[in-house]
Amino acid sequence: MAFSVSPARFQSASQTLFFSKSSQYSIPLHSLSTNLNPNLSFILSSRIPKFGPLPATVFDSSTTPFGETNVEVHDASTLREICEGHVPEHILRRAEEVGYVMPTGVQRQALPVLFSGRDCLLHAQTGSGKTLAYLLLIFSTVNTQRSAVQALIVVPTRELGMQVTKVARMLAARPMESDRKPCTVMALLDGGTLRRHKSWLKAEPPTMVVATIPSLCQMVEKHIFKLEALQVLVIDEVDFMFNSSKQVSSLRKLLTSYSSCNDRQTIFASASIPQHRRFLHDCIQQKWTKSDVVHVHVNPIDPMPSCLQHRFVLCPKDQRQQMLLLLLHSDAPKSAIIFVAEQSEKSKKAGDVPPTTSLLDFLKSSLGDCSDILHLEEDMNFNSRAASLSEVRQGGSYLLISTDIAARGVDLPETTHIYNFDLPRTVVDYLHRTGRTGRRPFSDEKCFVTSIITPEERFVLQRYENELMFICEELTIQLNKV
Repeated sequence: MAFSVSPARFQSASQTLFFSKSSQYSIPLHSLSTNLNPNLSFILSSRIPKFGPLPATVFDSSTTPFGETNVEVHDASTLREICEGHVPEHILRRAEEVGYVMPTGVQRQALPVLFSGRDCLLHAQTGSGKTLAYLLLIFSTVNTQRSAVQALIVVPTRELGMQVTKVARMLAARPMESDRKPCTVMALLDGGTLRRHKSWLKAEPPTMVVATIPSLCQMVEKHIFKLEALQVLVIDEVDFMFNSSKQVSSLRKLLTSYSSCNDRQTIFASASIPQHRRFLHDCIQQKWTKSDVVHVHVNPIDPMPSCLQHRFVLCPKDQRQQMLLLLLHSDAPKSAIIFVAEQSEKSKKAGDVPPTTSLLDFLKSSLGDCSDILHLEEDMNFNSRAASLSEVRQGGSYLLISTDIAARGVDLPETTHIYNFDLPRTVVDYLHRTGRTGRRPFSDEKCFVTSIITPEERFVLQRYENELMFICEELTIQLNKV
């Protein structure tokens, strides 16, 4: 079996569901699109041709009471036409060189709002281009001649931080003929060398910082990292952090104590936001954003790309490895991610082999010790995790076995197949796992999401179908063929 993949360009991958300890935003996702109150939002467009803007809901909170308002929707045909007059010319040229020519739906809808200076909630499918949208805003705002941290992007994981940093540095690369000071980008991530970062921050602060919460707060509380010059604050994958008891208090401090919403432009980027009107209300009341925050919701009718084909197969739990092997032989995927549940604390204490390692060993022995099979999990050290992702991106093919750490923002656009070896625990987890495929903009290539479930789990998958509005086809496969 061959897993072939060509070099991929980056397309942004930020997606969030918001949970708060003081207020829970946890209603079924289908109500996000089917229960919209016309007094609270309005549809800017219906069905649009392939290269036009996707259907979008734009809600402007500055009207009182929550009424309708007109927010400009740009009808420019290229990304350059939207960004000219805002983004520096050398950034636009570099973007075009790496393939960013046509705007995606979220970029077309959100960039005019962002360039106007308004706080914004970017709400669109996984892989829709939200990261590039906020990076272009940052490049339009910062002054590279000023020696201060002016833009901060907060991410939940080191993997996502490395990905965002790579694209930011690629776009910020100074042209050979220019004597302009470049936009410097620091990655302040867990597992990094903080001593080196301290020296950098003291000597000449970078213009932009991509950070995880623990490393960021350590620097801020020691007064090494200063935020008084901050102009843009981006919170990526905000649900992941607000749902973490280790990070929620620090995130609140960042939003309210370490800097003021009145002195900065604040952006939340999300793929799923239950009770978004309540969330917008809390953003204003808690002073996480200014009162005129705008919610840009692209394609609210369909929370997942239409190119995805969802499938399931019924199988006894103790025969899932054999079923997966049969599916791999049958599908012969070009590139795939197999999602496995995290190891329980009880299993760890018992000294059991992690599920990812067990499955990795089984597949390597069954497929002839294929070197293209890699794995990724939370408990691996940072260097091992980085090495696995680097091999996936640089190699010509891959089969990645991973826990949900790869479901959050990791961008692998060549992935054609997702296999849920263990069913996701929640509908949001299903949404983010499926978001690792179907990520090529403007492509109609079919991608497949296959769940291996027991008969008892069928009702859970049916609930996901109802809430995310998709149809899951049953596959009939005989295990005795393996």
